[in-house]
Amino acid sequence: MNTISISDLRTVIDGRVILPGDAEYDEARMVFTGGVDRRPAFIVRPANAADISHVINLARETGSELAVRSGGHSLPGYGVSEGGIVLDLRDMRGLEIDVKNRTAWVETGLTAGEYTVAAAGHGLATGFGDTGSVGIGGLTVGGGVGYLSRKYGLTIDNLLAAEVVTADGEIRRADAQTNPDLFWAIRGGGGNFGVASRFQFKLHEVDQVLGGMLMLPVTADIIRDFAAAAEAAPDELSTIANIMIAPPMPFLPAEIHGKLILMLLLVYSGGDIEEGQRVIAPFRSLAEPIADMIRPMRYLDMFTMMEGEGPMPLRPALETLFVDAIDRQGAEAIVNHLETSTAQMNIVQLRVLGGEIARVPPDETAFAHRDRRIMIVVNSMYARPDEASIHTSRVHSLADELRRRPGAGGPGAYVNFMGDEGEARTREAYPGSTWDRLTAIKARYDPTNLFRMNVNIPPAASAK
Repeated sequence: MNTISISDLRTVIDGRVILPGDAEYDEARMVFTGGVDRRPAFIVRPANAADISHVINLARETGSELAVRSGGHSLPGYGVSEGGIVLDLRDMRGLEIDVKNRTAWVETGLTAGEYTVAAAGHGLATGFGDTGSVGIGGLTVGGGVGYLSRKYGLTIDNLLAAEVVTADGEIRRADAQTNPDLFWAIRGGGGNFGVASRFQFKLHEVDQVLGGMLMLPVTADIIRDFAAAAEAAPDELSTIANIMIAPPMPFLPAEIHGKLILMLLLVYSGGDIEEGQRVIAPFRSLAEPIADMIRPMRYLDMFTMMEGEGPMPLRPALETLFVDAIDRQGAEAIVNHLETSTAQMNIVQLRVLGGEIARVPPDETAFAHRDRRIMIVVNSMYARPDEASIHTSRVHSLADELRRRPGAGGPGAYVNFMGDEGEARTREAYPGSTWDRLTAIKARYDPTNLFRMNVNIPPAASAK
């Protein structure tokens, strides 16, 4: 493939081609997830949608595996291929903000943090996740659950249009009027339908918020009561709870290191700081805080305060699920799991949903879990490959226990937090008629399943 097509490819694209042996090759093939060490035949960093089209055509015509990378945060490392082609969007970073109409066109190589910083210059924001280094391409097509979700909905609920390069190499606009089936599918269906080269987003007036980190001790009652308080809060408050063993953070007392803590990330986006303090008061009263870093801040500060160095050195054993309630026994199971795991790092994360997320009809986008109340991610991170089965088994055991609790509700999964888990689990992310509709759209736009380095939805003809 190198000798036949590389020279031709370089003559027709405006972007760059990186080969094994090039100085930047090893850095370019690195992704965020630990333990992923794949060597693609070459890496293309396109400059525009036409370059993306050329690479897609090349992959289709040669039968090469094609990996698409926006920020490189895919948990299974789908952003890099072993022996195939990597389409790395990081050089596509254009951003046009229309302040008057509160919209933005952005290329998908930009990260959530970079977009947020630029929009904040106008006192505006679009809600993404909770990590600034994540690429907006993959985050958006999977859904996007973050600090503004209860107030303004998921990221896909703020997507007005997209430019998508499909498996035939065509550059297509997708919105409510143009290719509406494709527009529906990319709002939650992941990277199965093409490469999104540009998005048009709504922007909202979000500048100063009341937010930050609140550290509390952990008991089963505190976990249960946190979930109840977060559900009762107004839409202006979004919460993310990380239940974990306290690392040696410099602002934590030494006696807390190695103990279970509840690390809450809170954002009140209602504008009135005094009202925000009243809204956050129930969380402070759950227990005597170990550290209280809640303060008035600019929204963009929520992304900069949590940034790490990446890539992650450890391997994840992870499972995502939805529940509609957490009872005391479920909370006790979380505590027991965290206290007895032998993995180097363990986190059980709770994201309480509702608000604007739940007001969108479940068939309006491919994200079909609008009525679910709590998203959970169980994650154990470990160093040695031979430990995989131990930690994976324990993660699955806790997830199954939480699903079995009374009132927990039915199965479900969030595609952006899924690994390579097989079709049965993918169907949990896209239940019932959502799956049928997605496989039909896949058959139309990608009948040979060229875009398969993802949480894969097969074309209808081959769907089981």
